[in-house]
Amino acid sequence: MRAGNLLRQLDQRLLPPLTRAVARLGDRSARSGVLSWAAVLSAAAVLGTAVWAVDDTPVGDRTVGEVTRVGVADGDSVPGYLRSAAADLAALPGSAPAPEGGTYALVTLDAYLPPQRLATVLGDVGVSTVFGRVPLPGRQTEIVKIPALRVPDDVVAGMEQVAARKETEAADYRARAAAVDGDGPGERELREQYASGAEVAAAEATAYRTGCACVYAAVVRATPVALRGVATRPDVRAVDPAPEVYRLDRTVFTPPLPEQRDVVRPPADTGPSPAPTQSERPAPMISAPASSAPVGESSEPAPVVTIPSPEPSKPEPTESAPPSVTTSPDTTFVEPSPPSPSS
Repeated sequence: MRAGNLLRQLDQRLLPPLTRAVARLGDRSARSGVLSWAAVLSAAAVLGTAVWAVDDTPVGDRTVGEVTRVGVADGDSVPGYLRSAAADLAALPGSAPAPEGGTYALVTLDAYLPPQRLATVLGDVGVSTVFGRVPLPGRQTEIVKIPALRVPDDVVAGMEQVAARKETEAADYRARAAAVDGDGPGERELREQYASGAEVAAAEATAYRTGCACVYAAVVRATPVALRGVATRPDVRAVDPAPEVYRLDRTVFTPPLPEQRDVVRPPADTGPSPAPTQSERPAPMISAPASSAPVGESSEPAPVVTIPSPEPSKPEPTESAPPSVTTSPDTTFVEPSPPSPSS
């Protein structure tokens, strides 16, 4: 009931009896006293209605603007993070009733795995997202976040979408390189940068198209007992439980890469020439198909992009993203041969 309606009802119920009482009283002092009491009652009714109206206001979502972070940040100790995750997992109460659907957790893998291997590692727990990256030796490649409720089918489908986007991105770089006029030092460097970007994008497209061993982490949800079981499986590096997480859209997960063993740090790209950053790239000449799906967290030089994503040359930045790290020399991955510029 609105406050105005309540006041009208109070007037209809209180004022007629008060009027009749005033009419029956001939004594001036009595009329004055009744009117005083009427004023007091009216003021109290107005005050009570105002308090009721304030208390009846719907309470909004108090978590708006809050972001929960799970994982590592630049400069963190990786061994320290692994010990902390193991301690948190052991401290989860196994007998207490778990939230509906279980507890969210970040599962970090010891190596990059193909989609088919994920069924063995994560098959009996609920999966919401996997993290992937093509570990090209000495190159900083994009970190992608693929929604995957069905493993491995959704992962394979997500990789196909990434491959298509990377093919468009490679063609975009080649077109930009061909559009650079002149033969001065600046023009040659710019062409080399675009050519390098095309080479990396083409190699990523080939890897994802063939279902590469590129997945290194996943966000899952299960009971504490099931999460402890996942932590004991081969290929699992750590299970970091996050009982404080209730909404994935307000949570940022930053798992360590398999090659990060001591401290999380973004090393330099050792490729032939670094690709230009997003701020240095001109307006895109070739646009990827538009999509209505949101874009995930991203940052240079190894951005995180939720699949599907819009135009590759303009990823949408967010507050935080996993640090980019080049692949260590001992990483077992055969670099795919990029397609020729004429492809």
